[in-house]
Amino acid sequence: MKALIYDPYLDTAGGGERYMLTASSILLKSGYNVDVWWKDKKIDDWLDTRLGIDLSKVNFTEELNHGLGYDLVFWLSDGSIPLLLGKKNIVHFQTPFTNVDGRSLFNRLKKTKINAFICNSRFTKQFVDKEYGVNSLVAYPPVNINLFKSGRKENIILFVGRYSQLQQHKRQDILIESFKKMCGSGLKNWRLVLIGGSEVGGREFVEYLKENSRGYPISILENLPLSGVREFYAKSKIFWSASGFGVDEGKEPHQVEHFGMTVVEAQSAKCVPIVVNKGGHKETIREGKNGFLWTDTQQLEQITLDLIRNERRRKEIAITAEKDSKRFSVNAFEKSIGEIFK
Repeated sequence: MKALIYDPYLDTAGGGERYMLTASSILLKSGYNVDVWWKDKKIDDWLDTRLGIDLSKVNFTEELNHGLGYDLVFWLSDGSIPLLLGKKNIVHFQTPFTNVDGRSLFNRLKKTKINAFICNSRFTKQFVDKEYGVNSLVAYPPVNINLFKSGRKENIILFVGRYSQLQQHKRQDILIESFKKMCGSGLKNWRLVLIGGSEVGGREFVEYLKENSRGYPISILENLPLSGVREFYAKSKIFWSASGFGVDEGKEPHQVEHFGMTVVEAQSAKCVPIVVNKGGHKETIREGKNGFLWTDTQQLEQITLDLIRNERRRKEIAITAEKDSKRFSVNAFEKSIGEIFK
């Protein structure tokens, strides 16, 4: 049996890429020969370093031909519905696309060749179903929770996410301003660590962030290998996210976090998340039990200070967060998406 994986964004090594490439591993285990479309076949080592996914048994190919000749095609949509000719065709929506003429006549014709549409969250599903006139399935992303373990904790607030401004704005600038404000109000012996990829569309923003954080205990780290990211999850006490802050999620859903894999990674390492109350965050956070949701920066700062002052409560929430992270494990993903692939 042959399967084709198509993801036009492999060089960003983000959550969507982890989703698609984990699916390729599942297909390999199921007996498929798996082709992944990409022009530069040397990308496999880099992806392994960044995502920790073994791609040694995957074949990288430049050929697509609409998936003709494949038993299964798994395709990450860029907003369009592809014309696919595989025996079984599945399209994944990682982004809640809107206003892309999803119900056009041509799209309705192409939909007849699609066996299933998959979304990464209920948040994404509500927009995709409305835009394209489909009834998509939800398969939550795979988080390799076994990779992220708690270690000896330090007074670190962490954020992990791309610096790129090409699609979502992760709003690291908001986190820096809040941390500076807390330092100005007397916070001592804590530091803020921002980690992210800057290879695609992020260099100028990184320079801005570095200049804006000068003189404060703020570290801005670029393009760390997975081993380095794991180390910071292990020793950080609190995880922040401002992704989607200031965005009307009803009008611009693509600008907020569609799921938020890094939030679950943090939970699995007993790093308590305090994240903006938008998008997919509301599907992973149980308020006050495994993390917190905030709507304005004053609330972000106050919740954080309360946790800093109450170490016992922070630890209790961290333990619950670790337990809850198992809902989104690779095993859970394998079961849900495996049913769709059958």
